[in-house]
Amino acid sequence: MTAVVEEAAQPRSLATEMPSGRTTGWWGMVLFVTTEATFFAAALGSYFYLRFQAQQWPPPGIEAPKLTKVIIMTAILLPSSLPVMWAERGIRKGQRWRLRAGLAITLVLGLAFLAMQAWEYSEDTKKHTFTTDAYSSLFYGITTFHGFHVTVGLIMVGWLLAASLRGSFGYKRHERVRLTAIYWHFVDVVWIAIFLTLYVSPRL
Repeated sequence: MTAVVEEAAQPRSLATEMPSGRTTGWWGMVLFVTTEATFFAAALGSYFYLRFQAQQWPPPGIEAPKLTKVIIMTAILLPSSLPVMWAERGIRKGQRWRLRAGLAITLVLGLAFLAMQAWEYSEDTKKHTFTTDAYSSLFYGITTFHGFHVTVGLIMVGWLLAASLRGSFGYKRHERVRLTAIYWHFVDVVWIAIFLTLYVSPRL
């Protein structure tokens, strides 16, 4: 009996009893981004509903959003998923330098995106505001809510970067990096839908 107990207590035997599959944190993050995606889908659906009900869209007196700045914003935000992916794969191999470099690049790109969005708002609000009409409310509401998600993502990335500089994370301990990567990819995918809906569709 003693031999059986000792054998069961060996690391190899214990490892076989460890739960397999996705972690609770992974499922929690997937559920969270699914919930947020539902909100964005409802908001964008409302936008299209009002558009198809209106005779002119955007309403008279409001120009269609200009594309120059938003194309630059898109060119900044979408590639930011690549350094996150590179950082995550790097820490899986125990390469903390890749984690730090990838997170730093993502942080810079995300901040640049928000700066460009603030610049865009500074010009757009001279023409129409959140309370001008339904179009304006949806435009600012959707883009502001997305900007809020970018800000939350940057806080997460910044925290990971600070923790990595203190020596945290390794090839066996990087769950939070993976969860942050999932969230950041979600932010990028949502922006594609926003870009096509709010900026491209009014010109079609």
